Amino acid sequence: MEFSFDLVLLIIVGFFAGIINTMAGGGSLLTLPMLIFLGLPSGMANGTNRIAIILQNITGTIGFRSKGVNTFPFSNYLGITAFFGALIGAQIAVDINDAIFNKILAITMMVIVLLIAFKPSLNVQELAERTTGKYLWISCIVFFFIGIYGGFLNAGVGFIMILFFNYVNRLSLVKSNATKIAVALIYISGSLVMFAINDMVNWKYGLILALGNMTGAWFASRYAVKKGDGFIKKFLIVAIIGMAIKLWFF
Repeated sequence: MEFSFDLVLLIIVGFFAGIINTMAGGGSLLTLPMLIFLGLPSGMANGTNRIAIILQNITGTIGFRSKGVNTFPFSNYLGITAFFGALIGAQIAVDINDAIFNKILAITMMVIVLLIAFKPSLNVQELAERTTGKYLWISCIVFFFIGIYGGFLNAGVGFIMILFFNYVNRLSLVKSNATKIAVALIYISGSLVMFAINDMVNWKYGLILALGNMTGAWFASRYAVKKGDGFIKKFLIVAIIGMAIKLWFF
């Protein structure tokens, strides 16, 4: 594969991942395996992917806030607690064997497929949001552990956050997505530092991938929050199954 084609492919995959991440979650299930397929060691692919996610989430957060959608300071509280969990998770990822990491990623991808396919729905339009008091404390504790997973792998963590926000905090889909990317922006910054310290970041691939992610996130946050969910769901399921098979057997 030509190097120039690698870069074009990263931008294209990053664009779709940015849309998917902003509208629901799971874009890393496309970008992380792609970085591995392009020749990066699993640990470096994991670290490199964080660059794109951070820049994508900056763009998405700005897009949501320009439309008046944000949950400050609730999102900041969760982001800070997840930040400390992410430092732990990132250190685990740095130390783990590449072959074991690929197996874990493949299994995670198939679990996320099930979540995508059978995710239950809840109408929260007439329910009061629960982002203060005991629900804030419960959320902070849970997000410390979500941060550990996010620091370690991060693939598919968006679905976990959306389900939690939807059922526990009773946030709408739009607010859940806006909160998700704001929280991820904070904790992934910590994990990126850990990967960078251990020289496990390919900055060129990460920035090129980020270009696609940011474009997709901007598009999705401003124009596509309520469009294309069915298509993206089917596309993501097919892509994830194919990449999981590739990671497990090849």
